[in-house]
Amino acid sequence: QIECKWAAVSPAVITSLCVSPLQGVRIAVCSKMAEPVHDLLKRLDQSHLLEGLSKEQNDRLVAQVTELNGQIPGGLESYIKSARKLLEDSAAGVNPFAGFTPKVPAGDALQVESEAFAGMEALGAKELPYTGFVLVAGGLGERLGYNGIKVSLPLYLTEPECFLGLYIQHILAFQKEAGGRRLPLAIMTSDDTHKLTVELLEKHNNFGMDKDQITVMKQNKVPALLDIRARMAGKDGVIETKPHGHGDVHTLMHQFGLAAAWRAAGFKWVFFFQDTNGLAFRALPAVLGVSASKQFDVNSVCVPRTAKEAVGGICRLEHSDGRCYTVNVEYNQLDPLLKSTKDFPDGDVPDPKTGFSPFPGNINNLVLGLERYQQILEQTGGRVNEFVNPKYADAPGPDGVKVFKSPTRLECMMQDYPMLLPPTAKVGFTQLDRWVCFSPVKNNLADAAAKAAKSLPPECAGTAERDALAVNNRFLKLAGADGGVAEGLAADGTFAGVPLKLPPLVTLMPSFASTLSETKARIKPDSKVSVTARSALTLQGDVFIDGTLELDGALVVRAGRGSRVVVKKLKVVNAGWVVTATEGDSDMTRMRGYAIDRKETREIVFGDEGAAGDKVTEHVIDEC
Repeated sequence: QIECKWAAVSPAVITSLCVSPLQGVRIAVCSKMAEPVHDLLKRLDQSHLLEGLSKEQNDRLVAQVTELNGQIPGGLESYIKSARKLLEDSAAGVNPFAGFTPKVPAGDALQVESEAFAGMEALGAKELPYTGFVLVAGGLGERLGYNGIKVSLPLYLTEPECFLGLYIQHILAFQKEAGGRRLPLAIMTSDDTHKLTVELLEKHNNFGMDKDQITVMKQNKVPALLDIRARMAGKDGVIETKPHGHGDVHTLMHQFGLAAAWRAAGFKWVFFFQDTNGLAFRALPAVLGVSASKQFDVNSVCVPRTAKEAVGGICRLEHSDGRCYTVNVEYNQLDPLLKSTKDFPDGDVPDPKTGFSPFPGNINNLVLGLERYQQILEQTGGRVNEFVNPKYADAPGPDGVKVFKSPTRLECMMQDYPMLLPPTAKVGFTQLDRWVCFSPVKNNLADAAAKAAKSLPPECAGTAERDALAVNNRFLKLAGADGGVAEGLAADGTFAGVPLKLPPLVTLMPSFASTLSETKARIKPDSKVSVTARSALTLQGDVFIDGTLELDGALVVRAGRGSRVVVKKLKVVNAGWVVTATEGDSDMTRMRGYAIDRKETREIVFGDEGAAGDKVTEHVIDEC
């Protein structure tokens, strides 16, 4: 076995290991450097790191510097050079938007029930076989009140599959619709989450995905900085390091050779998504359709944004020297930027026609054209524009240099990729209703309750589940079933300070339907589906309704591998499931403030997950 650290370095000092056609080529760092470590540190004004070291400490420092120099695109010299310029600009109060004029960007807005949406969804479905997926999953769940990594959280209490499992099931469902062509998944982890993510995948056998479809890429840290001269923080031969930001995903896509490997395998698009947005896939084909029809190099998925909402806004920036970018501007920068112009003297205010900000909200779901993406990664190493946010100490250091209250570092953001593109690149956005594409888990119950009290989105585990259930209910209604899902609520109350109106507990697993068009395909014309407000309905696998389904209680229908279930006539009445307020005896319920009491359930389950072969057995449910 060969144990290596992975990074991009000069071809003269690498060993390439081909992993698989979907995983690309990983590039291993060797210990060879262009100049001795001590010489490099002295030339970069980092001699303080060498003072008073024992041989063991010196060896440790040399090894770490060698590793960092290989991991960072352009090496430590490039990092320190960028840091000095950014820190000087920060100290001088330089405006990063100087010379830029903000304009309302051009993009597409789709309403889910419109013909335009249906057309884009149909077009995008043809692009799914040519799409790779990238999950940015570097976060722990501690601040959410959960002891684990965020991707191991369940979206539903009704069906406790974790986010990672649901994401992979969505991809596998797309893969099935694409005729079985394997769709690759890359997952960016951090020091905190890497081991736990790998263990989660191993524990669940990759949630049904082939092992060589998945590449887990651990994000490296960057040196922390002491002062405005960008001197690195360190002690006893160890340089202090900190996270660099999720913009590193582009560097990793280059270092692991994935962009090149995927393009060589015939893929055309890359979809980037976040770790706890359970709605990320529900309208993806429509977004791909827009990308294909416009041949976008970048297509940001956006939602209508309330003016001054704490969500970045997509903005067109036009510079006096001719440069133009359509890019995300963070919410705390957007309002002052707009106020500095004659076109927007009042700043970020609602458009009187729509009631929303004219600058759509960025949700960090991106579809990138792979051809341009690979070219840009080859040119830049995947290093996006960096920024710095130091907190200065009240007094300067002993030598009069401005120092920080605590070491800082350079940071970067995934959504700043458009800043690397040439003027000929096609950059746009697709705006969707928030209900169909965006409901993240960001806050613990206490913070969520505080936000709710201020009429802000709580964005907690309970609201994420509520919104996912609402999409399922709405998709069933839009699928054209005569009768439909009741307009009432399964629960209406305040749970641990968060007001929630839970719709009927309808859970559509990805293997049943990920999108609206797939839901419509499961409900045959002239079928009648009636679900009361107090009911719970879970559908998983190849389940079709071709007749009448009446539900007043709880029903679970699962078609496992090798099975197809057709509901011709079925009426279920039982005690069902009840939502109850609770402080919880597990993280799952404590995070929500409620639990589900399963009083009585009708279960219809066919198929064996271990079944082999392509034979499908059809099971017809016809209870006269």
